[in-house]
Amino acid sequence: MDGDSGRPFGKPELVGAAGTAFLPVAAVVAAGVEAALPWWAVAGPAVLTAGLAGWAGVRIARRRAVRREVLEPGEKVLGTYTVRPPYREHTPPAAHEGPQYQLVVTSRGLQLWERSALLWRHPWPELRVLVDGPRLRVHHEGRETGNMLLEPAGAAQEVRAVATRHATG
Repeated sequence: MDGDSGRPFGKPELVGAAGTAFLPVAAVVAAGVEAALPWWAVAGPAVLTAGLAGWAGVRIARRRAVRREVLEPGEKVLGTYTVRPPYREHTPPAAHEGPQYQLVVTSRGLQLWERSALLWRHPWPELRVLVDGPRLRVHHEGRETGNMLLEPAGAAQEVRAVATRHATG
């Protein structure tokens, strides 16, 4: 569960809700019009879809806001990659929750997130980043901090390339 779930909606949450709900609601309405259903038969599913998609949009916007807050002045996000769970028996998250673990690559270093919780963050000069087949291996202060499979395919090589460019910074 994401933090701050009890705080009131702000502009980013409302924009996230509206943006996330627009296409699903439009699809429901279009399907109803195509099937020549009366407006009252389309309104119920459209409202339900708007509510669920809007709720998901608020959660996404709040997660993004939490992640933006930890960025240092001038730090830019260069990429975000889904980290596959370490065990096959791990239950995949529900679609509305998004990926459980994500690696955020910034201009200053790497961050590993579990939804809205920052697990670790290390600057480029302190990291040694290796690619071992499809796996990304991250070493910090002589210890392996992470050994992970990233999605999409080729993401480990992308992160390694960014690490090579920024390691001396």
